[in-house]
Amino acid sequence: MILRRLLLAAALLAAPLAHAQTAPQPLPPEQAALKGHVQFLASDAMRGREAGTRDYEIAAEYVAAQMLAIGLQPGVEGSWFQPLKLVAFKPAEKAKWSLVRGSSEIPLQFGIDFVNTPAPATPDFKAEGGMVFAGYGIVYPEGKRDDYKGLDVKGKIVAILPGVPKGLPNEVEAHFGDDEQKAAIAQAKGAVAVVVLESVAQREQFPFEAIVPYYDYERNSWARPDGTAFAIAAGAPPVGYVGGTGAEKLFQGAKIKWSEVLAAERKGTKIPTGPLIGTLKVASKTRLVTQSTRNVVGMIPGSDPALKGEYVVLSAHLDHVGVGDAVNGDRIYNGAMDNAVGVSTMLEVARKFIASGEKPKRSMLFVALAGEEKGLLGSDYFAHYPPVPKDKLVADVNMDMPILTYPLVDVVALGGERSSLGPVIAAAAATEGLKVVPDPSPEEMFFVRSDHYSFVKSGVPAVSLDTGPGGQGAEAQKKFLAENYHKPSDQIDLPFDWNSAAKYMRLNYAIARTLTDAPERPRWNKGDFFGVQFGGYGAE
Repeated sequence: MILRRLLLAAALLAAPLAHAQTAPQPLPPEQAALKGHVQFLASDAMRGREAGTRDYEIAAEYVAAQMLAIGLQPGVEGSWFQPLKLVAFKPAEKAKWSLVRGSSEIPLQFGIDFVNTPAPATPDFKAEGGMVFAGYGIVYPEGKRDDYKGLDVKGKIVAILPGVPKGLPNEVEAHFGDDEQKAAIAQAKGAVAVVVLESVAQREQFPFEAIVPYYDYERNSWARPDGTAFAIAAGAPPVGYVGGTGAEKLFQGAKIKWSEVLAAERKGTKIPTGPLIGTLKVASKTRLVTQSTRNVVGMIPGSDPALKGEYVVLSAHLDHVGVGDAVNGDRIYNGAMDNAVGVSTMLEVARKFIASGEKPKRSMLFVALAGEEKGLLGSDYFAHYPPVPKDKLVADVNMDMPILTYPLVDVVALGGERSSLGPVIAAAAATEGLKVVPDPSPEEMFFVRSDHYSFVKSGVPAVSLDTGPGGQGAEAQKKFLAENYHKPSDQIDLPFDWNSAAKYMRLNYAIARTLTDAPERPRWNKGDFFGVQFGGYGAE
């Protein structure tokens, strides 16, 4: 009995010691600050921070309060917030279209010949005109391609193929793969509307008949200050998708045959283009629903009299996808890596600027963006309506979902090779013992899929800084994308490597500091496609 009591006492005395030995060690202050932001923003209390919800608004208030505590100034006319309206839109009804040839009016059948697509900038859109087929509808001088050569489309409805021909660079392919960007070209040529025809490639991937039941899926945009929904080509919108049966009707009687177009597409040879016969009457009624949300903007004014009127932007999206279908009983999509850690990084870069005691020469804007998950909406609004003179935005460095579950050895600067930002990033990375490596998955076209691309489209040299594939990176990124991306498991209990998170933060600080203090403003590489396309500084 005495021996048992002694053993029990020894066990009880040893228990606190064992517990003390296994207790987690506190993180260094730099890492703890990063984790603290993520822990709050990705908590269940934030319910996934979907833009347009109260949960997002609480997250926005948190970021503004942190900016205040760090020592930033409000960045929007004395306010921390840039309000904007998100617009969800979809077709309001099945449209009626017709084709007039001579004295005959040929009805086109919804669901057999065509489906209408919404035109958010003009909710009750109607157009009629002669028809011109413009192939893929691309004008790309750098690639010696002009699908409008010899075509007069003024006052006409332009028909185009979806997608792009083979052989374009990945980023250029992604840009022209957007029907809205093609419609902008048609609009500039004088067209009044665009219709997209079912190609061979599209039919193999997703045939027209499979699209019909989903024609009224919801899309997203943002509202201009006058309340109208933004569209890239409001004056000549893409208003419908035409299947093979409908395309045959449009081409009937024309010199070029629909069968010849499909044959050229299959062979990869030049697509025949030209006028079609008759007048096409199209319509599209659109239902709109708006929600209010906000970007959060903090500022550090520049100190140099000659440079303080220029602004370097550090951006990260604050929103995630909210509450969704349950996975293992969990319905909250927390968004720790996507993108609470990006916002956390931005805040701690701001803290490092203030703590240095050395004001930047150019002014700095720190922007937590809304609506990235709905289509880069907050950044697109900010780039169109910045709270400072638009031509004084000189660079954007964006942080979106850096995967930080492994020791960081390299980074990827999406778009870095297109401007003078690339060498700056490489030099800053070297100070942290990191290499800058090419995008390991160019086919994914990440360059056009994150918020920095909104700045690119406004002519601003911009990059999105991602963690790289070196060391354990490729496997860690593959694991996250397969198991956690846009899932409830993207939360604080992921195996974050907070040392790597701190290294990533210091890298962004070094980049931003160089950009703010350099004598010359960043510039596009001469002749770069995106720089030329959007009138960027230094591209011409």
